[in-house]
Amino acid sequence: MIGPSRRTLVAILAGILLLPAFVAVQSDQDGRQPPAKDWTLFGGDWTNSRYSALNQINAQNVKTLSGAWMMKFEANASTRSTPLVKDGVMFVSAGSRLYALNAKTGAPVWTWRPSETAPARLEAAGIGDLLNAGFGIPNPPGPSLGEGLVFVGLMDGNVAAVRQKTGELVWTSMIGYTPARTGQAVSGSPTYANGVVFAGLANGDWAFSGKIVALDAKTGKQLWSFNTIPAPGELGHDSWPTKDPKYGDVWKQGGGGVWHSGTVDPDLGLVFFVTGNAVPMFGGEARKGDNLFTGAVVALEMKTGKLRWYYQVVHHDLWDADIAIPPVLYTAQVDGKPRKALAAMRSDGYLFLLDRENGKPVHPVREIPVTQDRYNETAVTQPFPVGADGVAPPCDYWEDKVKPPFVLDCGGFTPPFLDRHNVVSPYGGVAGVNRVTPMGYSPQTGFFYAQGTGSLGRARRISSDPFFRGNAPMLNDLLPPSVPVLTAIDSRTNRTVWKKELPPGGIGTSGPLTTAGGLLFRGDPTGNMQAYDAKTGDLLWEFQTGVGGARGPAMSYEVDGEQHIAVVMGTALWAFKLNGTLGQQPAPRGGGRVAAPGEPTDQIETASLVQSADRGVGARYAFDEHAFNPLRARVQAGTYFSFVNNGQVTHTVAALDGSFVTPPIKMAETAYVKIDKPGTYRYACKEHPWAVGEVTVVQ
Repeated sequence: MIGPSRRTLVAILAGILLLPAFVAVQSDQDGRQPPAKDWTLFGGDWTNSRYSALNQINAQNVKTLSGAWMMKFEANASTRSTPLVKDGVMFVSAGSRLYALNAKTGAPVWTWRPSETAPARLEAAGIGDLLNAGFGIPNPPGPSLGEGLVFVGLMDGNVAAVRQKTGELVWTSMIGYTPARTGQAVSGSPTYANGVVFAGLANGDWAFSGKIVALDAKTGKQLWSFNTIPAPGELGHDSWPTKDPKYGDVWKQGGGGVWHSGTVDPDLGLVFFVTGNAVPMFGGEARKGDNLFTGAVVALEMKTGKLRWYYQVVHHDLWDADIAIPPVLYTAQVDGKPRKALAAMRSDGYLFLLDRENGKPVHPVREIPVTQDRYNETAVTQPFPVGADGVAPPCDYWEDKVKPPFVLDCGGFTPPFLDRHNVVSPYGGVAGVNRVTPMGYSPQTGFFYAQGTGSLGRARRISSDPFFRGNAPMLNDLLPPSVPVLTAIDSRTNRTVWKKELPPGGIGTSGPLTTAGGLLFRGDPTGNMQAYDAKTGDLLWEFQTGVGGARGPAMSYEVDGEQHIAVVMGTALWAFKLNGTLGQQPAPRGGGRVAAPGEPTDQIETASLVQSADRGVGARYAFDEHAFNPLRARVQAGTYFSFVNNGQVTHTVAALDGSFVTPPIKMAETAYVKIDKPGTYRYACKEHPWAVGEVTVVQ
């Protein structure tokens, strides 16, 4: 969006630091080696393994680790950025600011905001008075360095470069579409190698395809571009329907957003990216076929952008079950010989271990028949690593936890049924075991480290419109609680070595950091920074920062001979060292505002109107005939309230404790209920017992 669009230009400037963009950095050291003194790449080095060669802090002395310094971000901005360190200077972004800090003390070196930078240059670029415009900011995963510049992905589809020493804007380069598509963003780290910046275009799940682009690092000039959805005549185009009488050339809206940073192997001359889900997300009937190159690893030639190989981890995606974290490069042992390998974790928590020269599995993968639904044009099989352990609990873990009227489906990749409303599975709705939170790999142990959340969801959709997304909410205790876990997986066997179940409430976006000191560091949503024994998973150290909320992945660096661990904990940045002088802080308060016991009303509808997420296809609506509205109601004791059938399906509403039951309520009919005794009453539809609501009776 480098044109005259006002919103676009705001995003170029205000979004410069602010996007969910992981960014990579060039340093004087070879990116093939694990970082030591400096941490100049988002993932540590070109492998993205998040492993530090520093070992001053180890299992024997980690208990003496304490705060070296802490800074609060301006405007109470919250971020999940990974700090970077080069020559004693730390770079981190939060909110609308990019900070350069003294890595030893945390003292500011400079702070940059778009509104304070080079107005004459920006006016010449057609930006002018937009410098002071407001802009909504997501949680950015961090800045990037190379060629003396800081490379940043922007929320509007631009990549920008500013000077490392001063923060002066040098260039911006649009890798998105013109005119600008709403939802396009560079949400992954622009990876630097050999004078080139590699960046991916995310599509926000909107109806257009993702891209991978190479830029000249000094000028921002585009060198090549690769579209993740193949056009006519290109390899993979036949995996999409064309000229469909109802849906047209749906491949033009196909998705495949590139959300995460790439990894590079300059020796092979390849850059590796992972791609997102297909669009329409859950409307499989509109896009029969495997839908390449969605849900895949793609290996491109660094010089030309030519596709060398691809590997699709989910065919005809109906679950948002793509690869939702950056890939990791490592050395595998196959038949006693080392092989260059790549690890990609599907969002259901399974690792695919591939030869990065040719894309063939180094750990066997088998196509397995999965649950079918003719309407959704489901793929007959899906790939599964043979004998591998996933991050989340296996499906049979849930068998004794799912209660009627819900039915657990363990056939694998349960599709979103249009005509079955009580089916649940680990892949119901959006598959979200492992998303956003990057994994790590330790060459010291040979283990991959990942965190995720196992949970169940309803495998259903409520509209025959393939572009409609969404269901009405249901009571959150009808299904068993989710299971957050931290896991170590042996790269040689793809089996779990150890697994730690974490407290409920989400596990955040911190991501594991491992070090040559035998430790694993991560930030916890409770505000604690933690260190584990990387080999055994034993918790060795915990430090309360006093800050909850978003957390960034930790990193490690050395300054003046002292190893530090740094991590963003939401609105604050903490740096730790042995025998630091800053002590622990009071734990953050939780809970927040307590929700009122239901919506005050004397009328409860038997169906709920749901508005779909727009995603570039306009406002769309559907009735969920199996969801009361409001879901929770509040009425006065001794007064009548009503159930009105605003849909087309007959409902008989009965209290679960037997205190009331209505006659069958046909379309447009109303039934009245009066309850004299205060309390909370849960009720369900007799015909559709998975439709459950709640009314609180008050004096």
